[in-house]
Amino acid sequence: MSVKKNNPEITFSGGNIPVFVVEGDTLPEVWEKSLKEVWEKGISIKTQYDRPGDPPSRDAGMVMIIRKPLDEPRIHRALPTGLDELEIYRQEVVLGIHDHWIGGHGWSYSYHDRLFNYETKEGHIDQVQMVVKNLSECFYTRRAQAITWNPGIDASHHEPPCLQRLWFRILEDPEEGLILNMNTHWRSRDAFKAAFMNIFALTDLQREIAEKVSSNIGRPIIPGRYVDMVDSYHIYGSYFSQFEGFLKTLKTKTFEERTYTSEFAEPFFSEAAEKIKSEGR
Repeated sequence: MSVKKNNPEITFSGGNIPVFVVEGDTLPEVWEKSLKEVWEKGISIKTQYDRPGDPPSRDAGMVMIIRKPLDEPRIHRALPTGLDELEIYRQEVVLGIHDHWIGGHGWSYSYHDRLFNYETKEGHIDQVQMVVKNLSECFYTRRAQAITWNPGIDASHHEPPCLQRLWFRILEDPEEGLILNMNTHWRSRDAFKAAFMNIFALTDLQREIAEKVSSNIGRPIIPGRYVDMVDSYHIYGSYFSQFEGFLKTLKTKTFEERTYTSEFAEPFFSEAAEKIKSEGR
């Protein structure tokens, strides 16, 4: 495809954005597959965040299907931060521990605030509470969803939410009983430095919603498959050299050597709890 002369920096691998589907049992397994897929087959395209000299990003649409999102191992060692920070992030998304940072600390929104405290002209809505209510009243409803996008704010903001929507539905398995399915929809995602942490936190929210609906209806509910749909799933050119180091570990280390169990991470999660306490919460 030829590139217009007035925009010479952008290079496309073709006229259409490819869309890939990867699946597996666990979060680290599927995340690895998604990274390899976009790296090997994605388009080459510049981004609005590139610095001078950065190579174009690698980009694609991505659908990740995780059949058993809470199964171990749950954690990949290539996560972009420490295990204590992973737990802090989980609590930011699920519990809203840093919602008071909105308007400061460089935060213009949080996923928790948009999901649990969505602002409308009529007031604020706890969308997750409504999801639980809808599923409790009719577990096979198609209306159990929550959104983050606020057109009045986000359409013109320089850093709008990547996550767009959560969708839930419960099916009944003849042997295992009620199973909560969860889909998430994203407009954009840093595949290497954000996606893993996002999914780790949101699948924990899936677990919490299953527990709340279970309590309401008096029947066990198992968190089932998690599906993650991304319009732009990208690896930034600014850290290609670091990413190539990650690819090397796929060849030199076993899957067990590339992952952690939640049990291993528990002491680090306890450290995170102490850090949160020290903030005065």
